[in-house]
Amino acid sequence: MSKLTIEAEVNGRKVSRTTAPYSRLLDFLREDLNLTGTKEGCGAGECGTCSVFVDGKLVKSCLMPAAKAAGTKIETIEGLAVPGELTPVQRAFHKTGASQCGYCIPGMVMAATSALRENPDAGIEEIKERLGGNICRCTGYTKIFEAVEMARAVIAGDMPETAFEEDGVEDSYIGANVRRLDAPSKVSGRLKYAADMKMPDMLQLQVLRSPHAHARILSIDTSEAEAMDGVACVITAADVPGNDGFGVFVHDQPIMARGKVRHVGEAVAAVAAEDHVIARQALEKIKVEYETLPGLFDPEDALAPGAPVIHEYAPGNLVKHIPVRKGDVSKGFAEANLILEDDFGTQQVEHAYLEPEAGIAYVDADDTVVVISPSQNITHHRHMLAEIIARPINKVRFIMSPVGGGFGGKEDMIYQGMLALAAMKTHRPVQLNFTREESLIASAKRHPSRVHYKMGLKWNGRITAIEFDMLSDGGAFGMSSEGVMRKAAILSCGPYEVDNLKVDTRAVYTNNTPSGAFRTFGGMQAQFATESMMDMAAEALDMDPFEIRRINMMKIGAKTHTQQTLETASLDRVLSAAEEASRWEKGAPRVRGSERGDLNGPGTRKPCTLGARIKSAGAETSTSERVA
Repeated sequence: MSKLTIEAEVNGRKVSRTTAPYSRLLDFLREDLNLTGTKEGCGAGECGTCSVFVDGKLVKSCLMPAAKAAGTKIETIEGLAVPGELTPVQRAFHKTGASQCGYCIPGMVMAATSALRENPDAGIEEIKERLGGNICRCTGYTKIFEAVEMARAVIAGDMPETAFEEDGVEDSYIGANVRRLDAPSKVSGRLKYAADMKMPDMLQLQVLRSPHAHARILSIDTSEAEAMDGVACVITAADVPGNDGFGVFVHDQPIMARGKVRHVGEAVAAVAAEDHVIARQALEKIKVEYETLPGLFDPEDALAPGAPVIHEYAPGNLVKHIPVRKGDVSKGFAEANLILEDDFGTQQVEHAYLEPEAGIAYVDADDTVVVISPSQNITHHRHMLAEIIARPINKVRFIMSPVGGGFGGKEDMIYQGMLALAAMKTHRPVQLNFTREESLIASAKRHPSRVHYKMGLKWNGRITAIEFDMLSDGGAFGMSSEGVMRKAAILSCGPYEVDNLKVDTRAVYTNNTPSGAFRTFGGMQAQFATESMMDMAAEALDMDPFEIRRINMMKIGAKTHTQQTLETASLDRVLSAAEEASRWEKGAPRVRGSERGDLNGPGTRKPCTLGARIKSAGAETSTSERVA
């Protein structure tokens, strides 16, 4: 294939490089110039992690063909400041704690820089709008907005540069504003994530994924793919030398589909080649013959008699059942003046971390298999991989690369085993970088849940009994389902002391995308149901929602659902603080009508005003016309 020569000025330096004609500006910067501060988060112009300046204008480099950059002046995050120094915007991001995982931060810094270059006096509404094309999954944006406002003030001379300096710490670091040690590397784009790392003679891995939700694999023919020029190896489950299975609680997930596939997107084979284009072309040469099987897509169907079996060890498709019993629920309901009963559901949720999954594996000079990846559970992964590849634990090493957002979603060892097998087979470094589409289809999600809830109460608001039954969709593999069900059971009825409880939480196998850990796993689904019931109870009993919670809240000496006696408790202070800070308008839920008196007061964050930048420009034009 012919090459394209790009001549441009990049960060003040004339460059001339050849690149593939299909390259995007993002590829040219990252692969040909090794300017990896520019990240790829989505590849579709949605997240802003790839933002750079082209001829002074902010552009998303994943959308711009490299050919269009010829003859232009390009500025990346690496070019904003002299190496070892930071711009006011970068220093402000460091000061306010605006960088957490850091993956979005180079693009966010570029957008913030653009905002202040375009309008040094930009107000907060305009700043919000100008940063609207950049996504952050960690900060909640408040610290980012604070950083841009601080940089604006220092640049204008309204605030001294000393504002960027670290606050002093007196007796304790707890409660003090301490800057992150790794922030300078994040705000400057110098920190290397797994997809940024390069090794000599490195191969690229691409994965063939199942188009079927449930099917038996009759045959896999990899001969054509293996014969292609540039292909170093093809791996399937047949290449696993040890005990093929991993998972957080039950080792039910093979490195690649073994015997049958259990969800759309499950890995079936993988190709390691000289570049990702050859690897993808080779995937098309692999022939897989499937026999489709009946699929299960609803957790209730999975428990029905005669349902298809997804894993042989679990003929009833049950991953885990956690029961909790306290007191006598029959007696508790008999004592109730009011019984409420309802159903609640939560959906599958994607983690949407800005960094798609990525990793590198190689075999070092001592024959140790080394895996570098943003794993949130490297010790567990190391022990599992040692069994899978049949090597002693001292011959397996995991290195945790910076995690560009995880939220529990990188707790599972989804792809590291494939990397290890390819490195062992080729004795060359192998890298795998997921596309955003692959991340969506192959990574674990928050458990969808259904809760049937029954609550008995006295007229005074005291809960007498609760029956809580949760059914969760665990998807194709167990992953963290057992832990999620335990947490859901323990937290099922909230921070309320209830004498009579009957709690059941169950996760079942289906042929949906696997479910795994996600922030507050299990607790979020349970609390949605419990707090909804508390609000419904307050309305039914004509009580203030804060009041009914105070009546039932756990205090010092209370017994939890699992019979633990509390020696400390703070819910009373939390409720009081929330009530005061929100300027809560007391009364039962129905008394407020269509208007509330506790909204839009001091300290309330208002939504972004769309068109603030246009409105600002219009106002400036009107002012200049009047002056003229």
